[in-house]
Amino acid sequence: MAYRRSGIAALAVAASLAAADAAKAHHSFAMFDQGNQIDLEGVVSDYKFVAPHSFILLDVKPKDGDAATWILEGASPSALERGGWSKTSLKPGDEIKVQVAPLKSGAPGGAWVPEKIEFFDGSPIVAGQHALPGGQ
Repeated sequence: MAYRRSGIAALAVAASLAAADAAKAHHSFAMFDQGNQIDLEGVVSDYKFVAPHSFILLDVKPKDGDAATWILEGASPSALERGGWSKTSLKPGDEIKVQVAPLKSGAPGGAWVPEKIEFFDGSPIVAGQHALPGGQ
């Protein structure tokens, strides 16, 4: 009986370690170039306020290229809610400026944080939010 309990305990420990590694891998931001923040301006085509991460689909038209839809990954809804965000903070058609850590692969995507996003006119997305550096 003691062997069975120790076997179950060992299995539980192994499962916990495996789950911790999976969670750590899931929340890795290694795919983003954190040291090379870029500024984007565009029109929101969709805003997903869903777990585990929020997403903004942003239609960006660079001055010297073709338009592209950028997929921008953000914090969890619960983290955003603590800062005043909600599922209605953004809507399709909103014009925004956002600073992102782009994907290292060069694909049109990146990571955004609430402190580095505002409407095109410089107004904050959420009341009380700090403006972008150099913003109005």
